[in-house]
Amino acid sequence: MKLSVVVVSYNVCYFLEQALLSVQRAAEVLGEPVEVFVVDNNSADNSVAMVRARFPEVILIANPDNPGFSRANNQALRRATGQYQLLLNPDTVVEENAFRACCTFLDAHPACGGLGVQMFDGQGRFLPESKRGLPTPAVALYKMLGLSRLLPKSRTFGRYHLGFLDEEQTHEIDVLSGAFMLLRRAALDQVGLLDEDYFMYGEDIDLSYRLTQSGWKNYYFPGARIIHYKGESTRRTSVNYVFVFYRAMVIFARKHLAPGPAGLLSLLISAAIWLRAGAAVMERLARRAAPVLLDAGLIYTGMFFLKNYWEKAGKYVAGPYPAQYMQVAVPAYIAVWLAAAYLSGGYDRPVQTARLARGVLIGTVLISALSNFLDAWRFSKALIVLGGAWALAALVGRQLATHFVKYKNLRLSERPRKKIAVVGSAAESQRVGQLLAAAGVAARVVGYVGVGPGTGPGPEPRSLVCPSRQAPAERLGGLRELPDLVRRYALDELIFCGRDLPVSQIIDLMRALPAAPLVAYKILPDDSACIIGSSRKDAPGDYYAPSVLLNLHQPGPARAKRLLDVLSAAALLVLGPVVIWFQADKQEFLRNAGAVLLGRATWVGLRHTPGRPPARRAVLSPAAAAAPLGEGARQHLELLYAKDYAPAQDLGILWRCWRQLGEAGGPSAPEK
Repeated sequence: MKLSVVVVSYNVCYFLEQALLSVQRAAEVLGEPVEVFVVDNNSADNSVAMVRARFPEVILIANPDNPGFSRANNQALRRATGQYQLLLNPDTVVEENAFRACCTFLDAHPACGGLGVQMFDGQGRFLPESKRGLPTPAVALYKMLGLSRLLPKSRTFGRYHLGFLDEEQTHEIDVLSGAFMLLRRAALDQVGLLDEDYFMYGEDIDLSYRLTQSGWKNYYFPGARIIHYKGESTRRTSVNYVFVFYRAMVIFARKHLAPGPAGLLSLLISAAIWLRAGAAVMERLARRAAPVLLDAGLIYTGMFFLKNYWEKAGKYVAGPYPAQYMQVAVPAYIAVWLAAAYLSGGYDRPVQTARLARGVLIGTVLISALSNFLDAWRFSKALIVLGGAWALAALVGRQLATHFVKYKNLRLSERPRKKIAVVGSAAESQRVGQLLAAAGVAARVVGYVGVGPGTGPGPEPRSLVCPSRQAPAERLGGLRELPDLVRRYALDELIFCGRDLPVSQIIDLMRALPAAPLVAYKILPDDSACIIGSSRKDAPGDYYAPSVLLNLHQPGPARAKRLLDVLSAAALLVLGPVVIWFQADKQEFLRNAGAVLLGRATWVGLRHTPGRPPARRAVLSPAAAAAPLGEGARQHLELLYAKDYAPAQDLGILWRCWRQLGEAGGPSAPEK
C-alpha cells in the first residue's frame, strides 16, 4: 500500500463529502494503491450514513462517543498499512495532483519524516499556518502580543508562521499543520503515534517536534495545494477554543521544554488564556447586546424628554416626578417592552414592523396592568402610553437606519438577493439554480461563465428569475473575462462547479481575482446536492443544502421551545428532591436538567433523525411515549413532530415520560 489517508470527522457531513470526493480524484491521479479511513466521532448530522452510502470503499470507524482528535487518528493509524500516511482534515479539498507530487517528493527525500503543503482558505488566500516554527517561550510571547501579526516578515517576531520564508519555495520547517500532515510510516514507527493527552490542537506540534528530535526532517512543500475552510472545524472565536488551544501549548511546554522555560511558557499561556477568554466573552456579549442596548438607550432618552414635557404641560398639578421614576420605573418599562418585542419576534430576520408593534403593545398593556397593583409606583398612565408609542418609533427607526446603512433601502422585510454567477457548464449552472431554489436562498443567477472551448462573451445575459422552472441560463463569457464580469455585474458570489473544473484550476481562479475582495466563492462538488464555501478562515463554513421547512426550526417556535426548556428545567430542579427518587439514574437526571438549563441539551428533540450540525442533545424523543418501534417509524414520528411543532407537544411528552428524564439522551454536539 503506497498511501493511507485518515480523516477524523465530527459534524461536518457536507464538507466531509467534498473532501472524500477530492481524495478519490487525487488517488486516481497517483495511480498506486490508496486506502482511506474515516473515523467519525459520534456526529449527529448523518455523516456515517453518508459515508456508507456514497463511499463504500472507505474503511469507516464509527465511535459511540467523541474520544478526541488524537485518539481517533490513532485508531486508524494502528490499522493503516501505507508506506506514507496522511492525516487530513474533513474541511479540506485536495488538489488532483497533490498525492502524486507529495509521494514523489518523499521518495526523493528519504530523510523527510513529515510533509506539509500549501494551504488556502475558502477565498483563495494563503494560510500562513502552512509553515510554522516551534512555539518556544519567545515565539509564543510574540504571537500572544500580536507582534507576529504586525511584523510577519521579521525573522525575530515572525517565527510562529515563518513569514520570512518564501511561500512559493520548499523549506525545511519545524511544525507541520494537522490539516494535511503526510508522514513516513518508518518515522511513525520510530517516534510513535499522536499523543492522546491532547484532545484537540497541539498534537501536530508535538509529533512534529518528536520527528525532528529523532533526526527526521519536516518540509513545507508548495508543489501540492489544498483548500482548507478551517472555520468549519474550529470555532476559533469561542471561549472553548481559547482554553483548549492554549492548554495544548501548556502540555507541550511541560513535556518537551526544560523546567525553567516550561514554567515561563506556562505562566505566559495561563495569562493569555484568561485574557483571550475574557476578550472572547466580551466580544460575543457586546455583539449580541449592542442592538438591545442601543434600543434601550434610545427609549430611555425619549422617556426623559417625555417626562420633562409632561411635568410642565400634561400633569393636572405641575411639578417634577420623584427621582425613582427615571432610576427604577423607566428601566423596568424598557425591560418589559424589549422582552415583549423579542418574544414577539421583533428581532428575527427579516425584521417585520408588525412583530415589533405587537410586542410593544403587549408590553404597554402589561406595564399598565401591573402598575395598578403597585400604589407606590403608580405614575402617569399617559406617560406609559406615550412611552409605548415612542418605544415603537425608536425600535422601528433604529432598524430602518441599520437596514439603510447596510442595504441602501428602507424595505425592512425584503430579503437582499445575492447576484450569483456560475463558473461551469450550462448543465451544471442549471443544477445550481435548482439547488439554490431548493435551499431557499435569496439569489439571482445572472448567468454562467463557460469553461469549454471558446472564451468570447455570449449574448446579453438573462437572469434565472425562477430556477425551479429550469429557464436556460445565458453564457456571460469565458474564464479570461471573469475579472471583468465580476465588476460589470457587481457579483456577490461565484459558484465553481467541481464537475467541470479541477481543484487546481479553482484555486488559480480564486487567486486571480484580488481586485474583487467582496466576492464570496463556493464550490458545487461533483454529483453533490450541497454548495460549500467559507468567507474567511475564522468564520464557520457556509453551505447551501436542500431543506425541508420544519416548524421546529423557525425562529418563533424555536424561541418558545427554549423558553419552555428553561422554565421546565428550573422547575424540575426545584422539585428535584421529590422527582429524583423516581429516576433510574439520579446523577444523569441532574446532569440533564443542568444541560437543558444551560442550553446544551433539550428535553425533547430529534434523536433518531439526522439533522444539520450543530445538533443539540435530546434527552427524549417524540417517539419515547409510543410502543416499541423500528428505526424508520421513529424517524417518521420525529419528522411529523418537527414539521408541526408546538410547545404543547413537549409538555405532553414531558408529562407522559417524566420518569425517563434520567436517560443518557442522544448524541451531543458541543461547540468545538
